[in-house]
Amino acid sequence: MRRRGFALALLASTQLLLILDTAIINVALPSIGDDLGTDAAGLSLVANAYLVTLGGFLLLAGRVADLVGHRRLFTAGLALLSASSLGGAFAGDARLLVAARAVQGVGAACAAAAAFALVLLLFADGPERHRALGVFAALGGLGGALGTVVGGVLTSGLGWRSTFALNVLVGVALIALTPAALGPAPPRRERPAAGRAGLREFDLGGALTATGGLSLIAYALVDAGSAGWSDRGTLLAGAAGLLLLAAFAVIETRAAHPLVPPGVFGRPALRLANLLSALAQMALFPMFFLVSLYLQNVLNYPPVTGGLGLLPLSITVVLTAPRTGWLVARCGLRPVMTAGFATVTAATVWLALSLSADGSFATTVLAPSLLIGIGLPLVMVTTNVAATAQAGAGETGLVSGLVNTSQQFGSVLGLAVLVAVAAAHTRTAGHGAAAETAGFRTALLVGAVFAAAATLLTLLLPRGMPQGKADPTPSTHTSP
Repeated sequence: MRRRGFALALLASTQLLLILDTAIINVALPSIGDDLGTDAAGLSLVANAYLVTLGGFLLLAGRVADLVGHRRLFTAGLALLSASSLGGAFAGDARLLVAARAVQGVGAACAAAAAFALVLLLFADGPERHRALGVFAALGGLGGALGTVVGGVLTSGLGWRSTFALNVLVGVALIALTPAALGPAPPRRERPAAGRAGLREFDLGGALTATGGLSLIAYALVDAGSAGWSDRGTLLAGAAGLLLLAAFAVIETRAAHPLVPPGVFGRPALRLANLLSALAQMALFPMFFLVSLYLQNVLNYPPVTGGLGLLPLSITVVLTAPRTGWLVARCGLRPVMTAGFATVTAATVWLALSLSADGSFATTVLAPSLLIGIGLPLVMVTTNVAATAQAGAGETGLVSGLVNTSQQFGSVLGLAVLVAVAAAHTRTAGHGAAAETAGFRTALLVGAVFAAAATLLTLLLPRGMPQGKADPTPSTHTSP
């Protein structure tokens, strides 16, 4: 139990690092622009190159983890993330920094998919796994708020390059601790025959079309935030991405060993759970961004103080998430999930209606954000449980890649939509703090609509969820 607790701490810390990195870079962007002489378009590429490759490679990384070994891919992902972060720390111009960020995203995709799959392998389905997923969600929730604070402190005190150096130090530390936490990786010659056969028969066409399609759609979504939804480049990238995904769907029905077996998508509970995971992120992820902007742009808080404003919410998540498994065991998965989405809906509406141009953190943000901090882990843990409950033998990496992809695209789509809504409403409302507040309020209400839709969709889940395993597919490689 101590060994598995150590392993969970390591894997959850990896999740913390990956989310921390996303938040830190947003704080460091102005300093990067001043130092490298980069305009707004260049800074957008610095921020978004990571998101594009992360979203594009998650599904592929999950399936590769099943074939080559989750432990191996986890270490390789951290090594790639650390090496590319070192390159980013020494980048002399914006192009090199964008390239480093893109490679960072690939490394993060490998580490994230493998880490989640390892949690599924180490903890049996049931209360034990639910508690583990609660810890995983708790540290992930802490990463967003800590990233803003740590990014502000490092950028102000040591410069923006120190934010990349932090990834190197933490990544190397996690790699060094991996053998003690997970055990040494088995020699390559000991890989099961099914795993070796899977590599020889790897679905290259499916891998290329899925990764290319997801990457292009991720690019279109993040580009829409700056260029607009009607921009020609955005539309072309989105259309090309959809065409590649359509080709992927055709390839998977004909491939002898498909990257994603069609039967996986034939499970209604899994499809619904991934949709709910995406809706959760569409409502929650933009909320952090919008609240941070409100505190800085309307209430005139400095970036570090604005980040600290999200700390009470994160602490509430940390306190609530580990207890979510107990609630599921006592009340059932569906009631807890429904209550979680309903709580997020009510809290987001409360937050939206509380915003005021002449308000303060204590009067407008604190109380509703604490309620969001209760609902967020209920939603994240239960959707993860539902999305992974029917994983058969050799599918842990695959279902990990699917749910991570759903969450990542939910985050990107939600942020693009809600930022566009806020900007459009602000323009129609006029200028100044009151107009900006009105834009944030409208965007948060749209986020509440996403959460409300998810609340209703939870009623479609089978009452007995999770209800055991699906019929296993032929095993590949399932040991950590």
